[in-house]
Amino acid sequence: MYLDELLEGIDYTCLQGDEHTLVTDLVYDSRKAGKDSVFVCIIGTVSDGHDYIPQVIKKGATAIIIEKDIELPKDGTVIRVDNARKALAFMSAAYFGYPASKLITVGITGTKGKTTTAYMVKSILENTGIKTGLIGTIETVIGDEVIPANNTTPESYIIQETFAKMVDAGIECVVMEASSQGFLLNRTDGFIFDYGIFTNMGYDHIGTNEHKDFDDYLRCKSMLFRQCKVGLINIDDKYAKDIMKDHTCKIETFGFSENADIYATNVNLVHEPGYLGVSYQVRGLMNFDVDIDIPGKFNVLNSLCAIAICRHFNVNENDIIKALQHIKVRGRVELVPGTENYSVMIDYAHNAMSLKSLLTTMREYNPKRLICVFGCGGNRSKDRRFLMGEISSNMADLTVVTSDNPRFEEPEDIINDIITGVKKGPGKYVKITDRREAIKYCIDNAKEGDVIIIAGKGHEDYQEIRGIKHHMDDRELVLDALRP
Repeated sequence: MYLDELLEGIDYTCLQGDEHTLVTDLVYDSRKAGKDSVFVCIIGTVSDGHDYIPQVIKKGATAIIIEKDIELPKDGTVIRVDNARKALAFMSAAYFGYPASKLITVGITGTKGKTTTAYMVKSILENTGIKTGLIGTIETVIGDEVIPANNTTPESYIIQETFAKMVDAGIECVVMEASSQGFLLNRTDGFIFDYGIFTNMGYDHIGTNEHKDFDDYLRCKSMLFRQCKVGLINIDDKYAKDIMKDHTCKIETFGFSENADIYATNVNLVHEPGYLGVSYQVRGLMNFDVDIDIPGKFNVLNSLCAIAICRHFNVNENDIIKALQHIKVRGRVELVPGTENYSVMIDYAHNAMSLKSLLTTMREYNPKRLICVFGCGGNRSKDRRFLMGEISSNMADLTVVTSDNPRFEEPEDIINDIITGVKKGPGKYVKITDRREAIKYCIDNAKEGDVIIIAGKGHEDYQEIRGIKHHMDDRELVLDALRP
């Protein structure tokens, strides 16, 4: 492949050499550079690819892509672009033969609900015989191959490589979580989504190494609807109009409002010993009844969103109903079996919006006591800790403050920040730093009718301390605590 073929669709300037030069590989990690490769200089939070140019030239790279002024090397082709990350996305698409054009692509953005909705869409489509891949927070799924995820939205090269693998595996559709960081860092550039979905919007991911402010967060979320053919919007969200501003796609809506194209009505929360679920009726462009084993009104919206997208695949109503009855999403209001008189659930709620939504929903089931166990991640916004502490104190009968992923902070410092927020509310609280002991305390002291929520880690099976991930799985800790 020639370099100029990879540069199609990109504005660039050739500062040195010949853009019509043969290249054998496209790399953005200097360690992977080799003979006749083209190296894209990405500026990251820790390192700058421009600093590694001498190394990649020594390894045999024949071309480099830069976005800032440098001292030009003696040999090789040098291409200047305005945005190296954007260039990598378009070059990756070309390098892998534009695989997105051979798939039906569904992108899901929003502060919460992305993962659950993605699994619901995948389940419904596969239930009707449409081979569907998934790229998300928990994992990437290509047929029978399951790859644990590092980022909600991978680097653009990985996305295009994954698309290509899916095409080779006979996948027809891919459902992908499209994070605001993914848009901010141009990871989803280089192709147009067939369908874009907006679930909701809340205050999150704002701070160092994330979004500079809420407006930037909102702007990045809205980018999906200038990069898709059909957009499906949660009309009930207060930021729906902001998300749709300057959209270039056809818009459809879903929600509880009867003004939506597809809406939910007659919602019924189902609460039985050890079980929580929900049922409702779909109205508008489709009309049928739905029962799901995942609790909460927010999961009505998640499933309604999945129904709205699957309508475009002409999926039979009975297939939708059947698929939704058996959906389980790891770490998303996941009920842990083994309790008869009370309920224990694990959820990924790790920000104020998610926790408030979760606790609000669980309150609607009228538990005898609502108990919330959570911590907060280190090296993240302190505001999140204060807010989550206050929300839990206002909405739960008992807050058990514990450790999450302290990363490079002291667990006690994080916990003290959370307690500062907890003290602003009326709820009782207990501080138990060791997460295993915190969970055991809740199980040992559970009463009939209680709902115990273990929040923050969800699908994660580790605890990150000082850069090292130690095995820790909340569901295993619950099961250990349940053993006599």
